[in-house]
Amino acid sequence: MNDAAWIDAAIIAARPQAVGALLRYFRDLDTAEEAFQDACLRALGAWPKNGPPRDPAAWLIMVGRNAALDGVRKRARQTELPDEAAISDLEDVEERTAERIDSGDYRDDVLRLLFICCHPDLPPAQQIALALRIVSGIPLRQIARAFVVGEAAMEQRITRAKARIGAGDAGFETPGPVERAERLAAVAKMLYLVFNEGYSAPDNPDRAQFAGEAIRLTRLLLRLYQAEPEIMGLLALMLLQHARTPARFDGEGQIVLLDDQDRGLWDRKMIAEGLALIDKAMRHRRPGEYQVQAAIAALHDRAATPADTDWAEIDQLYATLERLTASPIVTLNRAVAVNKVAGPEAALEMIAPLGERLSGYFHFHGLTGALNLELGRHDAARCAFDKAISLANTAAEAAHIRHHLDRLAAGHEPK
Repeated sequence: MNDAAWIDAAIIAARPQAVGALLRYFRDLDTAEEAFQDACLRALGAWPKNGPPRDPAAWLIMVGRNAALDGVRKRARQTELPDEAAISDLEDVEERTAERIDSGDYRDDVLRLLFICCHPDLPPAQQIALALRIVSGIPLRQIARAFVVGEAAMEQRITRAKARIGAGDAGFETPGPVERAERLAAVAKMLYLVFNEGYSAPDNPDRAQFAGEAIRLTRLLLRLYQAEPEIMGLLALMLLQHARTPARFDGEGQIVLLDDQDRGLWDRKMIAEGLALIDKAMRHRRPGEYQVQAAIAALHDRAATPADTDWAEIDQLYATLERLTASPIVTLNRAVAVNKVAGPEAALEMIAPLGERLSGYFHFHGLTGALNLELGRHDAARCAFDKAISLANTAAEAAHIRHHLDRLAAGHEPK
């Protein structure tokens, strides 16, 4: 119970609640972070000797708050904070603090913290980096490696993001019902961005773990907002997609398309959890984009073989998603289903109007090439593949397109 692994797990789990509460107290990200780090150091000294507190988050909040206030007192040449043993023995104080910091406070503190990290004035890359650093506590050097930048450069980005937040209205007050709904939508989008950063780059170990971290944070958000079907849908979507990770690449790191994946490698426990969540969400009859995306993923995961996939239903779900989002990316994804239902000519007609808006998007040119190849239009396919490989985001994407080009050059159609 008192070993280092348990302490580490307890601190990681408590971090969003504790930093969120400290941010509410001090209204400054740097101060909240420093207070939390002080509390963690004291926990490492006190918990192995005195046993775990009844509520680790409440303990860390209380001790972090006292440590930060003590810093103010020291600067004013006032009294010092009692030592760790005295703090850890204050069981009655801890209990009163835990009772005062109820689930409602936790809910709003965590939401506030996540919302501040996805501040609308910040570009998505800074939102993701800030959330990973502040909310998840991932070391700066690891975030820097994940984004392939120097540690100093990443530190500057995060510092600038904090400064921009501090210069405006960070929204420290408890949000009302309307504002809470707006914040939840922004937080959900940011968490899905974090997930995609990891899911889209499994060949980068530092980035790959972001998918699991996004799932952990979304689980926390769902515990705090248990009746929100879109948060259920978001978690279901992450689980249903992440469950396929072991089959998405072969032993050489090459992409394995969905129809060619070994479905025996899919994580069935994760799929079962995702299916249960999306079924529960849909019973609320309040459809949203994450629920629809999860329903699409569920149809893929329920199919025992590629031939069992209900592509007509997937096409209809994408049509619903188009109405909800009006996104060209959704239309591009729908074209895959249309190809299965109505053939490549119909799919090409669907995506042709997207050429200008998606001219810099890897997957647009990859799909265009694949559809032309299926129709035997090798010159058009080669042209599209050349453009796709110039826009590849990862080595695996580039290798996948290069395989098509090599076989075209040899006079053979890729399988």
